[in-house]
Amino acid sequence: MNIRHVSFGHPDAVKLNDRVQLEYAARYGDEGDVTPLDPTMFEPPQGLYLIVYDDQDTPVATGGWRAQDANDQGYADGDAEIKRMYVVPEARGRGLSRRVLAALEDDARAAGRVRMVLETGTKQPEAISLYMSSGYELCAKFGHYRFDELSRCYAKPLAAVATVPAPASTSAGSLTPMSSA
Repeated sequence: MNIRHVSFGHPDAVKLNDRVQLEYAARYGDEGDVTPLDPTMFEPPQGLYLIVYDDQDTPVATGGWRAQDANDQGYADGDAEIKRMYVVPEARGRGLSRRVLAALEDDARAAGRVRMVLETGTKQPEAISLYMSSGYELCAKFGHYRFDELSRCYAKPLAAVATVPAPASTSAGSLTPMSSA
């Protein structure tokens, strides 16, 4: 699997967005998510858009974040809002959403954002489970769907990652290799 930074307007991003919109429509019986989005919202340092490609270079997952600050839609200063998290059905169960979510959190933190927020719906129990198991908690509603009874909003503080200073001196034999999960 290969995670790449792309534009929200990239042809693969558009294809995956079309697929997630069809899934929203199937689950909610409407036209999908009509939150106004513009590709420039996901341009660094004010956002990021990622696509995961499989070994055959097929796009299989996506997600992005965009900067938000206090406004009349309920956002707070320093928010980073997750948008368009999606894994194609044939690639689910491989941990791709967790990898994308972690990459988005790391990037938003590095960009100085202090809280990651997202909106999902009650008919997306898999998404709710992912976010809650990743440290997100229900919060006051915000955004385009803040008055919708099926909407659920979640937030997670983006605390700075603590760094441990390297020891003054080490011998080659005392280092233990670390594995990555």
